[in-house]
Amino acid sequence: MRKFKILIVDDDLVSRKYLHGILRKYGTCEIAANGKEAVECCKTSIENKNLYDIIFLDIMMPEMDGDETLEVIRKLEEEAKIATGQGAKIAMISALNDKRNILSSFSKGCEYYLVKPVHHQKIQEIIEDLDSSR
Repeated sequence: MRKFKILIVDDDLVSRKYLHGILRKYGTCEIAANGKEAVECCKTSIENKNLYDIIFLDIMMPEMDGDETLEVIRKLEEEAKIATGQGAKIAMISALNDKRNILSSFSKGCEYYLVKPVHHQKIQEIIEDLDSSR
């Protein structure tokens, strides 16, 4: 399995540490504590032509929520002429498990949707899917 460039975005320190503990064996992990930090990380990765392979993005955050962050990231990719599907894969993470929220996230461009509590097995399945698709 190849190593991935991963961005973890969550306003909760415990959640960030939990995700980092699981994901660090799959590659290089960077961490953002909110949507604004995530957007800056993505801008830098696009400018440096060193895109994230996957972003684990919490939905419920103050300042800029995950849905808004997702939309901004997809717009940045579009402006950089990164073809649809060639940018970062995005896994939304939420305590919300209703169809409206799930469909909304997919319509904004995410590839995965995880419901809290996030289990190690689900993350491993995403990483294996990512590994087989690239």
